[in-house]
Amino acid sequence: MKDSKHLRPPKAGFSRRDFLKGSGAAAAATAIGEGVSGAVAAEAGSSVVGPGPVSIALNVNGQRRSATVEPRTTLLEVLRYQFDLTGAKPISEDGSSGGSTVLLDGKPVSASTVLALEAVGREVRTVEGLHGDPVPAAFVANDGQQCGFCTPGFVVAVRAFLDKHPSASEAEIRAGLNGNICRCGTYANIIQAVLDVVKGGSDG
Repeated sequence: MKDSKHLRPPKAGFSRRDFLKGSGAAAAATAIGEGVSGAVAAEAGSSVVGPGPVSIALNVNGQRRSATVEPRTTLLEVLRYQFDLTGAKPISEDGSSGGSTVLLDGKPVSASTVLALEAVGREVRTVEGLHGDPVPAAFVANDGQQCGFCTPGFVVAVRAFLDKHPSASEAEIRAGLNGNICRCGTYANIIQAVLDVVKGGSDG
C-alpha cells in the first residue's frame, strides 16, 4: 500500500489559521490606531494588549484601583466582580434599560457597553460615589423606588442630568431621563424626587 500522505491533497497557500492570525493582527492595529490600546499598553507597561488578560489601573470614585482584564471585559464586569461595586446592574447588555449607568468623565454611560480598557485614564463615578449627594436622599424622601433594582441607574442619570440642567422643568426631566426604565412603574415619584432637588429639597 502506498504511503497515505501521498493521498492527501496538497496544502493550500493560505490556511484558516493564517487568516485568523492576519485578522487578529489587523484588529490590534486598528485598536492601536484609535488610541485605546496605546493608552492601555502604557498603563500596563506593555506594548501588546491581549488576547490574554492584562493589568490596568482605573480611577473609580476618586481612588486608583487595579484590575486584570481581557480586551472584551466590560467596565460593568470590573466594577461588580473585581471592585465589588454592585450598584450598576447587568439588566441589559445593550444598555437600553439604563440600569448600568455610571459617570465617565462626568458623562452618563452604560457600563455594560463600555470596555474596561476604554476607561483607562478617565474618571469613573458610580452610585457608590454619590454618598451624601441630595439626589439619593430625594429618592428616599419621595419613595422613588419600589424593588430598587433600577434605582442606582436612575440616581446616577439624575445627577448627570441636573449637573447640566439644575433648573429643569418637569417636561425637561421626563425627556432627560427617558433612557432609564423602571419595571415597577414608580416614574411619578422619581420625577417628584428630581423636582425636589431642583427646588432645593433634600439639602439640594
